[in-house]
Amino acid sequence: MKIGTIDLGERPVMLAPMEDVTDQSFRQICREQGADMVYTEFVSADALVRNIDSTMRKLTILSGERPAAIQIYGRTVEAMVEAARIAEAAQPEVIDINFGCPVKKVAGKGAGAGMLRNVPLMLEITREVVNAVSLPVTVKTRLGWDHDNKIIVELAEQLQDCGIQALTIHGRTRSQLYNGVADWTLIGAVKNNPRMRIPIIGNGDVTTPQRLRECFEQYGVDGVMVGRASIGAPWIFREMKQYLADGTIHEIDYHEKMALIRRQIAESIDRIDERRGITHIRRHLAATPLFKGLYNFRPTRIAMLRAETRAELEAILDNVEQNWLGKDPEELRDMCRDEGGAAVNADM
Repeated sequence: MKIGTIDLGERPVMLAPMEDVTDQSFRQICREQGADMVYTEFVSADALVRNIDSTMRKLTILSGERPAAIQIYGRTVEAMVEAARIAEAAQPEVIDINFGCPVKKVAGKGAGAGMLRNVPLMLEITREVVNAVSLPVTVKTRLGWDHDNKIIVELAEQLQDCGIQALTIHGRTRSQLYNGVADWTLIGAVKNNPRMRIPIIGNGDVTTPQRLRECFEQYGVDGVMVGRASIGAPWIFREMKQYLADGTIHEIDYHEKMALIRRQIAESIDRIDERRGITHIRRHLAATPLFKGLYNFRPTRIAMLRAETRAELEAILDNVEQNWLGKDPEELRDMCRDEGGAAVNADM
């Protein structure tokens, strides 16, 4: 699959853009673990135009992340064109336009998925951004605004006519937010439309290597974007790529997984500061499947998510690695029995 002249190989798997998740460290780790392309956090066009420091920092791309895309969102032609030019100066491989974010503070103001209610403006923004930059421009959007307005098949052709070089489709409407089940049938309908010439990338509920391969085979998409399943689990890309290659899953050692979590913590603290770095990484700690099913783990999970210093958090992780990970479930049950001989309630 190619986006412009950027060759991502056959059946590429990409890291989806996610606010407060896809920072520099996480993007680079996911690339090392097999993601074929990564996307920045959402970048506000208005904030770029106003030169807001926190937003400008989102444009920094490390060499180990490439190929990488900067994703911008906004609600006016002027701001989006200027933001695209600013983003181009940061030298990403791709500029992606977000027409899919469903959250109220974005879509409710007409940006992100809010553009699904103003298709003429969406197309004008797309056309003008394409004309304003020399980099490949892509779009990420949803099936439509709500169940009664699933416009993606027609919209995909219109966006292609604006000059975009790939289209990513999340298989939900804006009204669904992230609820329900992603509908891949319409993603497949776009891909199988004989008038479509650009690559189609599917997104939504791809949480396992098996589901990944099913989406490629059943719907014929050119690429797949993985989002929430990667939070706290960057190794999912290695598992997915391995399964695509030979149909097997090689279980990654839990010590290696823990090392990746610890690296994220360290790099988050180094990039920001101790207090805010730890706060930033809590989302990964809360979501990681590494601790899923550990017997009687709830009190430790709470302590881990309340830790305020690096030393405190590292001590908790040391305890987890030494006393929980790799232990037989029955052994853990014996360890957690109370003085009366009854098993302590489990956090399963």
